[in-house]
Amino acid sequence: MARLQLHKQEQEGKVSFEVEEPEPVQAWSADQTFAVVGKPCTRVEGFDKVTGRARYSYDQLLPRQLYARVLRSPHPCARIRRIDTSRAEALPGVHAVLSSANAVDVRWYQEQVPLFDQMVRFVGDEVAAVAAINGDVAEDALRLIEVEYEVLPFVADLDAAIRPDAPRVHTGDQAQPGNLASEPELYERGDVEAGFAQAEVVVEQEYVTQTALHNCMEPHGCTANWEADQLTLWESTQAIWDVREGIADALHLPQHAVRVIKQYMGGGFGSKQVAWKPSLIAALLSRETGRPVQLMHDREAENLAAGNRSPTRQSVRLGARRDGTLVAIDVRIDIAQGAYGVGGEVAMVDGIYQTLYECSNVRTARYAYYTNTGPAVAFRAPGFVEGAFGLESAMDELARTVAMDPVQLRLRNYTGGEQKLGVPYTSPQALRECITRATDAFGGSSPSTPGEATKRRGAGFAVHNWIGGGGHPPGYAWVKLNGDGTADVVTGTQDIGTGSRTGLTQVAAEELGLPMDRVRLYLGDTGFGPYAPVSSGSATQATIGPAIRAAAVQAKAQLLEAAATILECNAADLSVRDGDVYLRGVGKRSSVTEVMQEVGPHMIQGQGARDQNPKDKAVRTFGAQWVEVEVDVETGQVDVLRVVASHDCGRIINPTMVESQVIGAVAQGIGFGLLEERVVDTRYGVVLNPNLEFYEVPTVADIPPIEHAVHDVPDVEANPTGAKGIGEPPLIPTGPAIANAIFDAVGVRVREAPITRKRLLEALANARV
Repeated sequence: MARLQLHKQEQEGKVSFEVEEPEPVQAWSADQTFAVVGKPCTRVEGFDKVTGRARYSYDQLLPRQLYARVLRSPHPCARIRRIDTSRAEALPGVHAVLSSANAVDVRWYQEQVPLFDQMVRFVGDEVAAVAAINGDVAEDALRLIEVEYEVLPFVADLDAAIRPDAPRVHTGDQAQPGNLASEPELYERGDVEAGFAQAEVVVEQEYVTQTALHNCMEPHGCTANWEADQLTLWESTQAIWDVREGIADALHLPQHAVRVIKQYMGGGFGSKQVAWKPSLIAALLSRETGRPVQLMHDREAENLAAGNRSPTRQSVRLGARRDGTLVAIDVRIDIAQGAYGVGGEVAMVDGIYQTLYECSNVRTARYAYYTNTGPAVAFRAPGFVEGAFGLESAMDELARTVAMDPVQLRLRNYTGGEQKLGVPYTSPQALRECITRATDAFGGSSPSTPGEATKRRGAGFAVHNWIGGGGHPPGYAWVKLNGDGTADVVTGTQDIGTGSRTGLTQVAAEELGLPMDRVRLYLGDTGFGPYAPVSSGSATQATIGPAIRAAAVQAKAQLLEAAATILECNAADLSVRDGDVYLRGVGKRSSVTEVMQEVGPHMIQGQGARDQNPKDKAVRTFGAQWVEVEVDVETGQVDVLRVVASHDCGRIINPTMVESQVIGAVAQGIGFGLLEERVVDTRYGVVLNPNLEFYEVPTVADIPPIEHAVHDVPDVEANPTGAKGIGEPPLIPTGPAIANAIFDAVGVRVREAPITRKRLLEALANARV
């Protein structure tokens, strides 16, 4: 059984612990054969979803439930001089109104501002909340609230925020100079200026990426029920334990007084990995009214106030020899993080510059700025998507400059180790293998057929690494064998729509030697089951899978000991397959059901923990993509004709689910590259497209054939299952691959994402001049 091991004692006397397995589970071998793992098993929750039995946060309905709505600021920056909620409170059917005039002093965001602050800092900031017998009455009540605003100067984009004379989004003793949201993040290895002095070729360009919106199918929100001293939240979240901790901390409650439940969820893409205001508001309204309260965002509120991918400006310099060898990388990255700090998005834009290629001289400088817009939060492969657009576009420009094949340029600068940490990868050849698989499947670097007279075809290539996907401790699981030979698996993780229920069940069934339908997984509830971390970083399978396997190993060992006693043989000579117990050299001797019937009421239970990652190596995931496009030079229309993607995720637990993640991520990558952009009227600070009518996302009409050139190579050093995550990484290279393909087609470089018709036509017109 896992135990806590004292690790070190350092800053401020804090003690750090690690989880240590006294007898770590040995990894499945690279050539091991499986009965369940690696098979395209049907998703275990599929029946519930297609029949409507699956209950999402919006479906939660409790006796006497009320419905909440939120009044939001119409101004990007204003001080609330007066607020009068008396008419709203008097409306029949209204049970409670919260605002800065009566709300308890609860602090939120990294800036620790009041929940209902008298300063509003973006269009959509919360001003007041109403709980009523239904949504219509609550919305009527919002219209009765009278607010007197003092409208203040604001900054609506990155350029405005950086200006020395810009209005300040935040003031106070803790504020950084100007609109800086934090201390600049500076990194350097080697001697960058000496590297550029040696360079025979220098590429220096600026790349811009947009504000993109998550647009999860299910918006943020929850149903809160505060009964006596117990608060229960039915929450749409990627992190039930983080929500429990965040809400308990904000409300000064013991953590055991807050229970968070999340059974089914319509996507998160990183935006739901933290606790958000709807949970806290619903909880306070439930305490105020003594009744359950549901607060779910509508689409406009979701797209104004529930996070976004940060816009960036990346000033990039690459220095190289004429043979393509990189001798220096230098980048300054400016990021707009919105009005508040939430977490995740701004932290890693520089990561891909620091680690993707072999280069001794690298300097990155990252500056995050406040703006009077909705706060940014992690978005599927946060930072690496934006960074890859800059770096991989610049690498394509370097390949053109030195007249080198884009694949060979990447291989010329290939690294088998983590450049920033100075340690090798656990899978040092994975990216090389992905490059080879993708290129072979694509058929070379030329488009398949020429286009029409006004339509030009081109091919683009890009690669990536990703800091996530390898999993990490802590994470725990229990496995219990029942008297009828079935098994219960309990863990505190959450399935956010990616199929974690199925993949984790496959791991348990494989180790226990049981059919899938005899294993049931319980998750998504802090009220029972052990801790599991946030479902982010593509880490759930690689974090909880090993914990479940460790628990299953324990339970199976107890089962075989019991069977050996019954059968009068050595446990080492027994094995379990498809629910039956086999004796070496003899064959089937019993079944799990028969053994458990003999065991009777005595419990067989295993407890497992996620062990530490290797200390002398880095676990990373990698991938490569080719994209073919057709560009209409008269209209600026870009059609993606096909995508070939090869991505490393270690051992594939379920090939169907891996393929679905690749397709979904590439589809979002097409949106990032060509369509998606939150548009703000900088004169008024108003978002012009906060809904799906005007915010364009790819549909089935925009998504081409996507071929997954499968890379199924177990990473046996990463964890005992050999599996790594796949949910986020395939989004990373799609945008730059599209940009590179457009240049290949028309010979004009667009360095701002998304590459809209307008931007492309302007670039074409400028090239003609």
